[in-house]
Amino acid sequence: MNDVRAKKHLGQHFLTDESIAQNIANTLNFEGYDITLEIGPGMGVLTKYLLEKPTETYVIEIDTESVTYLDTHYPKLHGKIISKDFLKYNINEVFEGKPFAIIGNFPYNISSQIVFKCLELRHQVPEFSGMFQKEVAERICEKKGTKTYGILSVLVQAFYDAEYLFTVSPDVFNPPPKVNSGVLRLRRKENFTLPCNEKLFFSVVKTGFQQRRKTLRNSLKSFNLSDNLKEDTIFDLRPEQLSVEQFIELTQKIEANAV
Repeated sequence: MNDVRAKKHLGQHFLTDESIAQNIANTLNFEGYDITLEIGPGMGVLTKYLLEKPTETYVIEIDTESVTYLDTHYPKLHGKIISKDFLKYNINEVFEGKPFAIIGNFPYNISSQIVFKCLELRHQVPEFSGMFQKEVAERICEKKGTKTYGILSVLVQAFYDAEYLFTVSPDVFNPPPKVNSGVLRLRRKENFTLPCNEKLFFSVVKTGFQQRRKTLRNSLKSFNLSDNLKEDTIFDLRPEQLSVEQFIELTQKIEANAV
């Protein structure tokens, strides 16, 4: 069978450099889980190295042409190719609540959504690594005090240790993207249960950054804060000035004092 044709509407850019694929496969430590899920395997340049690892490799792929290619070229994947949209599919129809790692060369147009889905599955996903547009990978790993620090940075780092690993140039893809790529690794924290209402935490972070130029006193008005609470000096700050720990503290205060 001929190579799969890259489809623009799926954001496909196939990695052609074997050494980079191997390096990405090596970013996981394969401890604490028996299943690895690759999202968007394409023609399997990363998959072949994952199949050498000590976990069961499953792949989820929306492109039917890629599914046919993988089924033809990788007999070890028989029964482990999920022909679905990861963002819309209930993965526990296959994994039944078991822990698993996520890895992939992610389509850039949905990469942030993949991270948010990972956060929803955080109780099952101890490890996550893969390739993003460089700016997105940097944003996820960014610390407070910069313009790129935002919703993704805080929400991911509340539950995972985030590490930017290496940069990948456009010329190792077919077709080459117009931007550099970056590979990151997320390892779930030993204690990943927050000491606050987690649903409220998500809401506070998202609402704060939606008006990031305003102080938190103004951007969080919708939480109906008491006058006493609004006097707290933490509300003089803008969201990018708060660390993850300070956002947790802020959520605790809102939880305890909201009218």
